[in-house]
Amino acid sequence: MTATQAARSQEASPVSTTATSGQGVSSTSPGAAGSTTLRSGAVGASEPAATRGRTSIADVVVVKISGMAAREIPGVYDMGGGLSRTLGAVRDRVPGGRPNVGRGVKVEVGERQTAIDLDLVVEYGVPISDVARDVRENVIAAVERITGLEVVEVNVTVNDVRLPDDEDESTSGTDTRVE
Repeated sequence: MTATQAARSQEASPVSTTATSGQGVSSTSPGAAGSTTLRSGAVGASEPAATRGRTSIADVVVVKISGMAAREIPGVYDMGGGLSRTLGAVRDRVPGGRPNVGRGVKVEVGERQTAIDLDLVVEYGVPISDVARDVRENVIAAVERITGLEVVEVNVTVNDVRLPDDEDESTSGTDTRVE
């Protein structure tokens, strides 16, 4: 088989290929689900070192960046739905357990763009529309700056409001009806 035939055979083969767009962003093959490839580079000693190779960004990276950026905003008490927060509270109390920064974050990552859905719990008394706007701006800025992906939308759902008298069961009074 000649080099030309081998190249044509490789182009026609759907196995583990990466298609590159003009923007330097590409998506990976079906076998590598959950990641996006950025800046597919050239090969060879004649190319600058910065352009040799490619960079892949997994979906979980966008999830973690989004979760951290949302939590930075004053007025955001927690993230996730009721069951998610309950399981997270148990996980946080286990020795050696780490908080899940991705709780309450869902993303869709495409070739050059991403869409993000956030579930929030806000503090009582803060203007929800202002918190949602600030979260949206901070998440977009962080994800675009860190990953280089364009954020097409950030959907914010406020699932709950933390009231001032809401306390953890462990810190509230231990008054019981039975002894």
